[in-house]
Parts: sequence; C-alpha cells; structure tokens
Amino acid sequence: MSGSLLEMKEISKAYFGVKALSSVRLSINRGEVHALMGENGAGKSTLMKILNGLVKPDHGEIYFEGKQVAINSPKEALDMGIAMIHQELNPLPEMTVAENLFLGRESRYAYLPFIQRKKLYKETERLLEEYNLGLKPDDKVKQLNVAQKQMLEIVKALSYNARLIIMDEPTSALSDEEVQTLFQVIKRIKAEGVPVIYISHRMEEIFALCDRVTVLRDGEYIGTKAIEDLDKDSLITMMVGRPLTSIFPKAEAVIGEPVLEVKGLGRKGYFRNIHFHVKQGEIVGIAGLMGAGRSEVMRAIFGLDRPDEGEIWIDGVKARIRHPMDAIRYGLAMVTEDRKEQGLMLNRSIKENISLSNLSFISRAGFIRSEEEKRLCEKMMKDISIKASGLGQEVSYLSGGNQQKVVLAKWLVSRPKVLILDEPTRGIDVKAKAEIYRLISEFAKEGMCIVMVSSELPEIMGMSDRILVMGEGEIRGEFHRDQVTQEEILECALGGEIIVKS
Repeated sequence: MSGSLLEMKEISKAYFGVKALSSVRLSINRGEVHALMGENGAGKSTLMKILNGLVKPDHGEIYFEGKQVAINSPKEALDMGIAMIHQELNPLPEMTVAENLFLGRESRYAYLPFIQRKKLYKETERLLEEYNLGLKPDDKVKQLNVAQKQMLEIVKALSYNARLIIMDEPTSALSDEEVQTLFQVIKRIKAEGVPVIYISHRMEEIFALCDRVTVLRDGEYIGTKAIEDLDKDSLITMMVGRPLTSIFPKAEAVIGEPVLEVKGLGRKGYFRNIHFHVKQGEIVGIAGLMGAGRSEVMRAIFGLDRPDEGEIWIDGVKARIRHPMDAIRYGLAMVTEDRKEQGLMLNRSIKENISLSNLSFISRAGFIRSEEEKRLCEKMMKDISIKASGLGQEVSYLSGGNQQKVVLAKWLVSRPKVLILDEPTRGIDVKAKAEIYRLISEFAKEGMCIVMVSSELPEIMGMSDRILVMGEGEIRGEFHRDQVTQEEILECALGGEIIVKS
C-alpha cells in the first residue's frame, strides 16, 4: 500500500505569546516508518499532541485519509484510528494487565453492567502470546518493571487496530532483546500498511528502522528526507543548525589514586562478587544489557539497597553505608536513571530542586538564608548552563536536557568525591547530550571520579577511561577504552569469556 494517509499543513501554536510551532507540515504515507526528529523543545511533542487531540492548533489544517478533520480529544483520535504511545507511562498500578489493556472498552453482558472477565482474560492472553510479553493477564501492573510497562503500552496501542501509530521514545527503557522484538512488531504492522511516526534520539534506531525523516528546529519545519539520502552528520546538522564537531569532548585528566573501592559486593538475586575501583579524575563506564545488575550495584553503593556481603572503601577507609545520607557524608552523589520519578520535584522551581539537597549549606539555626540560597543556585545555574527564564521556573517546563542539568546541579553543590551517573543522557537530544558530556569531562578534569552506567555503547566508549562489562549479575570483562570494540563488549555482555584487557 502507498500514498498519503496523513497531511498536517501550516500548523501553528503559541503559548502565552511564545511560538511553539510556526507553519509546520508533516506528511505520512501508508506503510512507512517515519522518524520525527529534533532537539528537546523543537516542537515534536506539541505537534503530536495536536495530532492526538490533546492540544488545539491556533492555525493549520489536518487531512486524514483524504478528508479534512478536526481532532478535539484523544478519544476522537482513537476513534479515527490514531493511537499514541507516550514517553511518560501512566498505567494504573493497582489494576491487572488485562484491566489496563482494555480499560474503558471491556466486554460486558447484555443488559447488565458486569464485565465478561473470561472473555477479557482470553483476549489478553492472545495478545500477550502474540507479542511474546511473558506476562499473565492477572499480573498487577505495579509488579512490572519499566520495560514491561513500556511493552504493555505498545501492545495496548496495537490492540486498537490503529491505522496510524505514534511511538514517542518507545525503546528508552527496553533491553537490546526487547528492542529487537519491538522492531519485528513495527516491521509486521508496516507490512500490513499501518504507518508509524517514530520519535527517538537514538540515531542507530532511526537508520535501522525508518524510511523517511522529518526534522523540526525551534518550532519550525526544516525538511523531510529519505533515510538513504542522510547520514548521521547531515541529520545532526539539520537538527542543530550546524555540525557538532565533537559529540564526545573527552578531555585528558590526571588520573590519581583510587578513591572508590568495591570489594566482593553481593546481593542475593541481583549481583555477586563485584570488585572494582575508580581513581581520582577517572571515568569508569559500566556497560551491559538490561537486567545485568548495573543499576542494582550502583544503588547498593549509594545506600538505596542493602547488600548481603562485601565492602565499600572511600579514600582507603572502610565505609559504613546503610542509607543515602551515609553515602553523601562519605562524598558520594548519584544521578538516578529516572530523573522524573527519582531525581526531581517536577512541580517545584529550579531553586527549590537545587536547595532541597543542600539545606546544610544555605541554612543556619534551622532557617534558610534566602540570599545565600539565591547566590548558590544562580552560580550553579550559570556554571552548568541551565537554560530557563529564571530560578523560579517550574522544572516540568524545562527540556529534558535542562532537567538533567538541574539534577546534576543539586549534587554538585557539595563537590562530591565520587559521582555515580546512571543513564545520564536517557531521553535527551544530541545537542543536550554533547553539553552533558562536556560537563562530565570537566568534572573528571577537576579531580572528581565518575562511574557512568549507560546502555549506549558509543557513549560508554566515547567518554570512559576504563570500561567494565556486566552480565547476569557479575563483572564479565574490563577494558581500556582504546583496546576494545563495540562487538567485543556485546560479546562479553552476552556471556563470552571473562576478559581483562585494561
């Protein structure tokens, strides 16, 4: 099948006089995977909210299957055949998988307000088996991990028999194996003539999966090109307006003595026999597949979880870390993998987010010194280039990259000895990534030691001095950055021979 299914023409939207979109257009053909690219704040989300009926445009026209339409709500979009999988997951945790999948469209008995549960569970079982989710219809959603919730949302969208599916960062919480499963699903629905609008910051996914790319920048339409007419550099140039000469600005730092030493750390069912050290000024990358135990080790080091065995040493002294406050006293800081759930108060200001973790620096006798608080927060905002209207701006209105900078800022006030970064660039655009990498490099150059967990191998290889590879709860390999390839890291993570090449 071919031909245009969706046409969005001259779409404009402003908020309080500030242009979010200005005469943007988008054309989607039947049976294609169409990437929508741009930095955070480029207008992608606003455009998709208009298509999904969450936001009304100020100007412009939408044509679906050749007819001009007005989409006034998500229900109208669904009735039309437009399904959207949001980056921010909002399942109902106390309900079952089946109840979440068919919420609001359950089969009921004729003339009775009761749900046909057998039919509901049978249909759920069929979908779970079809898409190989490995879940049961009566599993509570609160028991699922982030990746399982993401796949559940994808299956829910597919269950509507949609004519157009929007996927916003669908792989941000998926393992490599789950990503491949998703790709097979996308290829299958593409073959059935159903197009997908695919939003992702992962370049390798765009070139592996998509047929065409539309780029937005600063709320304006930049262009649409076939994937074969682009390479990574030309796509980045379209997105940011100029080439990024060095995405990984790794500066050489003076490597000192070990600051953090982990000896025989273990937690039953999660990881075992973990030994490694990080030196002053060194960046140690932790690579591995989803579920390898990387984040769990970092949580144990920072006192979020209690290990069953092993020791943690800081500056040659055995540390007793039973709580994050203990870790902070020893000079540790941790940026968690989910900034919105664990790192930020989204409905609070930049100032409040930075201040809350640093009350000891800005208070006296139990009272906050307002001038000191303002001075400290303004300094951090300037030092790491947080782009916002001011300290009073609510964090929820910042781009993903600037939200991540706020998380960094609240920890950097105390100038930690060890900075743990768990997926530090997840869900942010290529330009914001480059800025985060620059900051990480500067921290190391100033003598901070950094442990960086990442699922993106180019990031690990571009920023690390040494790379540890985890698999099935243990460290399988250790490499110097110049002595390993991506293929060797993957082979090691997948169960290859344990290697030390550092």
